[in-house]
Amino acid sequence: MHRPESAAKPVESLARAKSGDEAAFADLVRDHQTMVYSIAHHFFRDRALAEDLAQEVFLHLFQNLASIESPAHLKFWLRKVTSHRCIDYSRRQKMKTISVDEAPEPVSMFDLPDAMMQSTLRRIVATLPEKARLVVTLRYQEDLDPTEIAEIIDMPLNTVKSHLRRSLVILREKVSRTLGVM
Repeated sequence: MHRPESAAKPVESLARAKSGDEAAFADLVRDHQTMVYSIAHHFFRDRALAEDLAQEVFLHLFQNLASIESPAHLKFWLRKVTSHRCIDYSRRQKMKTISVDEAPEPVSMFDLPDAMMQSTLRRIVATLPEKARLVVTLRYQEDLDPTEIAEIIDMPLNTVKSHLRRSLVILREKVSRTLGVM
């Protein structure tokens, strides 16, 4: 039975990369770099740091390519490693939660109708503690459900749900105070 091109290509690229084909590995990087960079950038709000982290993640992938079982496992593995590296970088650099006034202006991959609201929301999200910020980023930026998030960051499902619930309460309160909405 012949596989459709779209289903065969990721499997073939992964197999070729695992056998040492550098061009196939470059294809894997190209196919997943936006996702890895996006997670890191939304976590740190720093382009250079997100790029450095993405390079580190792909270097780690190269070193561990033999352990990757399928394209789906690759995507899961990249999200997991990126998430853990975000926390590790944050701890290593002893990054503290920054105030809303000190938050850098984020770069948007899409435009919301209200640019001022978008900017305000991103600055407010950046004030969340690191684990809560990562959970919110994975949930609303990567559109993962709580079960997937729990698996990716090795956190109990109820803890993920608690982070989401508490974060949304905090974000609502901060938005209300910032915008004067009751």
